[in-house]
Amino acid sequence: MSPPEKPHYAGHRRRLRARFLEAGADALADYELLEMLLFMAHPRADVKPLAKALLQRFGGFAEVISAEPARLAEVKGMGAAAVAALKTAQAAALRLLRDEVMERPILASWDKVVAYCRASMGYGSTERFRILFLNRKNVLIADEIQQQGTVDHTPLYPREVVKRALELGASAIVLVHNHPSGDPTPSQADIEMTRQVRDAGKAMGVTLHDHLIVARDGYASLKSLGLI
Repeated sequence: MSPPEKPHYAGHRRRLRARFLEAGADALADYELLEMLLFMAHPRADVKPLAKALLQRFGGFAEVISAEPARLAEVKGMGAAAVAALKTAQAAALRLLRDEVMERPILASWDKVVAYCRASMGYGSTERFRILFLNRKNVLIADEIQQQGTVDHTPLYPREVVKRALELGASAIVLVHNHPSGDPTPSQADIEMTRQVRDAGKAMGVTLHDHLIVARDGYASLKSLGLI
């Protein structure tokens, strides 16, 4: 009897791994990088069609690994192990970005702060509000999600924001929220709420440095726009 033929994708996997190790991730297309992640969940299957299906469904690599687990599971072939592989990749990337801003003066590393906020929130399908709490040296001492809402609205209560800042001993804050629409342009409601938080904080000695709105298509700083 002749030995069984190796599956056609066996050589492909070997070549892909070699190219990744020799030339780095930039040498791989988005679907190939997704294949590398899916290898862990599907050790004996051709995952190229699945990688391409994910990109077609969600639009890009960042959108794929940022998608909610339930939405990923809707794609044929995406079992629990495959979903976990993609979400682990996202978690690792966010951990690296977060470690670059924690316990550092964030105003001196603003680009890294924006990159972290966009990566962690910019691709979300519902609005979320997070608050960065700073000490007197503008060092980040806490990073908390305060509210999660719908596709276009998240309630934020200025008194609760200031109360939490005082509990943590923070002297300044940065507000961050996402626009699932992809457009980071602040709405009138965003502007009014920001000013309410600013005024409530000022009365209690808590400074509002900025309000960042992050989205797939970029970000907006209300301070840079002259709105606060």
